[in-house]
Amino acid sequence: MRRLLRERSSLPELMDDLTQGGEELREALRHLRRLNRLFAAAAPTLYGVNRLWVRAGKPRRLSMLDIGAGSGDVNAALLRWADAQGIELTVTLVDRTQEACAEAAALFANEPRISVICRDLSELDEQGADIVTGSQFLHHFESAELPDAASAMLRASRMGIVIQDIHRHWLAWAAVWLAARLVSGNRYIRNDGPLSVAKGFRKEDWMRLNEALGIPGMTCNWRPLFRYVVTIPVKTGVSAHE
Repeated sequence: MRRLLRERSSLPELMDDLTQGGEELREALRHLRRLNRLFAAAAPTLYGVNRLWVRAGKPRRLSMLDIGAGSGDVNAALLRWADAQGIELTVTLVDRTQEACAEAAALFANEPRISVICRDLSELDEQGADIVTGSQFLHHFESAELPDAASAMLRASRMGIVIQDIHRHWLAWAAVWLAARLVSGNRYIRNDGPLSVAKGFRKEDWMRLNEALGIPGMTCNWRPLFRYVVTIPVKTGVSAHE
């Protein structure tokens, strides 16, 4: 397994097949929320958002856009963080599938700070939010596509972007393989969970992205549990809402 994980897998995930979906996909998104809680998936994104917020001078109002959000469940932790910091936070969850948008809308039905839109990465408004996040999103792209995907996120942001994704490591693969089978019988979860790790990243992958983008100020930090958090600021200064 260590040998197989030396390079990123190029196999497509079931969730990337837009000809499938329906209730089985919605069930998978609900089960994925269990895995996100188990592996503390919200913490790395919060770490990166806090870094950009501090860099921007701790503005009192903040808008965020979460691309490839799925259910958007990691954003619940961001709302609690905003409450603790006294920040007026609004979050727009963006996904290209109707199933994900429906799950997100149901999950946050009683949360006015959260809105949901069905849209592709290429369709984002320029500078449409202060911070754009992608949680376990970029591993869906081929390595050659990563600079264009990150650039699209940067164009949509005013302050910067936060990317958090999986560390490609055999321990992470084994843990996700086992957890996926313990929490779900859904074929999306059992197939895509371990495959997501195989499509994940190592430090050198992020360094190549940094070289391709040529943008100063990018940081890459390893965080528990087997995650990388990449922050890329687009400018120094406070939010446009301050």
